[in-house]
Amino acid sequence: MKRVDNFNPGPAALPLPVLERIQAELPNYKDTGMSVMELSHRSPEYEAIHQDAEDRLRRLLGVPANYRVLFLQGGASLQFAMLPMNFLTRDERAHYVLTGSWSEKAADEARRYGEVSVDDWAKAEGYRDIPETIDFGGEDGLRYVHITSNNTIYGTQWRTLPKLSVPLVADMSSDILSRPIDVADFAMIYAGAQKNIGPSGVTVVVIREDFLASANADVPTMLSYGTHVKASSLYNTPPTFAVYVMACVLEWLEENGGVAGAEARNREKADLLYGVIDKYPDLYLGHAYKRARSDMNVTFRLRDDSVTKAFLQEAAGREFVGVKGYRTVGGVRVSLYNAVPVEAAHRFAEFMEDFARRNG
Repeated sequence: MKRVDNFNPGPAALPLPVLERIQAELPNYKDTGMSVMELSHRSPEYEAIHQDAEDRLRRLLGVPANYRVLFLQGGASLQFAMLPMNFLTRDERAHYVLTGSWSEKAADEARRYGEVSVDDWAKAEGYRDIPETIDFGGEDGLRYVHITSNNTIYGTQWRTLPKLSVPLVADMSSDILSRPIDVADFAMIYAGAQKNIGPSGVTVVVIREDFLASANADVPTMLSYGTHVKASSLYNTPPTFAVYVMACVLEWLEENGGVAGAEARNREKADLLYGVIDKYPDLYLGHAYKRARSDMNVTFRLRDDSVTKAFLQEAAGREFVGVKGYRTVGGVRVSLYNAVPVEAAHRFAEFMEDFARRNG
């Protein structure tokens, strides 16, 4: 069976043991005579899958009892709008820290519903850095502060997540469960699953009960967090197969050292690539400043466009998939999410070394 080194930024690599398990269970899940894709979302078999996914996520994240966990649809992009619809009015303000394209999109959606202030310090730097502190301009009329914990396009990451006196909301789509965090520091966390914890189609929301209690009442039914909390994410048909795959991934993660194990592997993978970038600074030009480097997305250019093109062509020839930089940035981006094996990072680092010796 052919398998390539998959560095796609999302949808991203899934663990091979999980894929093999899904393959085995696909036509007949636990002797039901049906595939998971055929199960009713009201059936006891699916409800058990759903509960298992929530229980495992709670354990891995360390979710306190006063938080609710939701499995929704629409990706993080829907959360960009759903969040302010529920928690912002024309007389209130939300503060957005801009650290990349996705935080810009989130702020743009919030402007439809209320006042938005922004910290665009990182934008002025070309999104190469992360601010050390957040100045949200006082608490008067402030409903929440929003950050994006990891920035896939630019390869930057909050190495130390902020602690604030006001509700803090984080889009963790690209680094959830890649390292330990303190959920209690956040009023809400949301994340599309398709990078680190599952396939596309399911979005995780973790929300504190007192923050939820302050939500706006005049929100369309399907876009109200309260609707989904009351129905335990089963108000309408959920993305049942995606939740099942996510549950399998979470089980795999628990069996392989949990979040601490993932963090160690992710740091090892990132250090391999950054080590080559730092060894050949005249050839590999890293985008992110060292203090803001992401363990999830390693971004760099080569010394000129023709060399970058040659590098990408050779990478494709060696069956490294998904390493071309985002269309608005260019260069190279290597995504090292939880399911990317350490061995794949070793192979890519060896390729970088070989290319440098021949082109340095």
